[in-house]
Amino acid sequence: MQVYEVGGAVRDALLGAPVTDRDWVVVGATPQQMVEAGYRPVGRDFPVFLHPETQEEYALARTERKSGPGYRGFTVHAAPDVTLEQDLSRRDLTINAMARAADGTVIDPYGGLRDLAAGILRHVSPAFAEDPVRLLRLARFAARWPDFRVADETMTLLRDLVRAGEVDALVPERVWQELARGLGETRPSRMLDVLRACGALARLLPEVDAHWGPDTDPGPTGRVLREALDEAARRRAPRTVRFALLACGPLLASSTPANLAAERVDALAARWRVPNDERELALLVARAAPEVARADALDAAGLVHLLDLGDAWRRPERFDQALLALECAWMAAAHDAPTHGSASAARRAEPDASTSGARPALRSLDRVRSAWALARSVDARAVTARAVARGQEGAAIAQALFAARRDAIDTGSAPG
Repeated sequence: MQVYEVGGAVRDALLGAPVTDRDWVVVGATPQQMVEAGYRPVGRDFPVFLHPETQEEYALARTERKSGPGYRGFTVHAAPDVTLEQDLSRRDLTINAMARAADGTVIDPYGGLRDLAAGILRHVSPAFAEDPVRLLRLARFAARWPDFRVADETMTLLRDLVRAGEVDALVPERVWQELARGLGETRPSRMLDVLRACGALARLLPEVDAHWGPDTDPGPTGRVLREALDEAARRRAPRTVRFALLACGPLLASSTPANLAAERVDALAARWRVPNDERELALLVARAAPEVARADALDAAGLVHLLDLGDAWRRPERFDQALLALECAWMAAAHDAPTHGSASAARRAEPDASTSGARPALRSLDRVRSAWALARSVDARAVTARAVARGQEGAAIAQALFAARRDAIDTGSAPG
């Protein structure tokens, strides 16, 4: 029985990155031997065991053979005669197909060290195209390491995979799992770039793909979306904010009516079974965007109505996240808007008119934030107590709270 550390843990250690999860492969053992050694079996489709002390996963060396569509269509063979090289050959990328022996020696039969040094994402074998999840994983890795490029022959395989309809066999949960991880990476826009380059973006996110031009140029709204996502990443925004930008960022940049934007968000969220927190924030962003964009023209009462619309009192954190998403989108649009004689003006003979409204929208956003801070400083319990002492209840208490918040915005300070 020989044990090797494999996969991402080896790769990350070589990159000098933190290693959080460790995976191990056992060569030359049977399931019975693993159980006798104290390991607990947990694998449903192939032999995987938990270490009795560390609870880390140890899998028996195995091979796979394509037997059906989708990522589950595989027949697995695990036996003591399966070699480490055979096990590594079934992995997706060369940088993930390395192992480390107990003495620290790196076993690299497929050139992972070379590709790691060169910054290349390259498939191990043609079997890569048999599992559509690998396409999403590669796009996620591109977002994690934006300086890495996809090998030409690997991009060809990705396109073949899309043309063969393998992407269409993915179950929603797996698509969302990989998209969510990609959104959480260093440069989420790179995930979209890879998906677009191989044709998968049109199959998975046609709403986003529609904002690309006929070639690789993302077009004005596509550029805004890419920059907005990367701005959210720079700010370490939570996944809810990043999904809101993915779902309705292009719609914000193209001035789509709120009701239509919300319908599109709902359709996208339903298709990939997106969790409620992400869906609800995206819907709030879509519906609130027009109101926030014109907040500079609102009086104090109008600003309180806007805060009511955003359910700011009951869910202040979500409202703050909505404002952050809008800020990222409008900052990206303002950055993309051409100025007279600028390089961007030369790049686009007919600039998207919506980007020119981004700077006024950002000023309105600042006004909403100021109003929100003043209204939030009102002591709602004290206002309610005074109203109750006057014999008021129900709607009258709500009106008293509204008036107190309006006056705080109007005067620039909360009442004592």
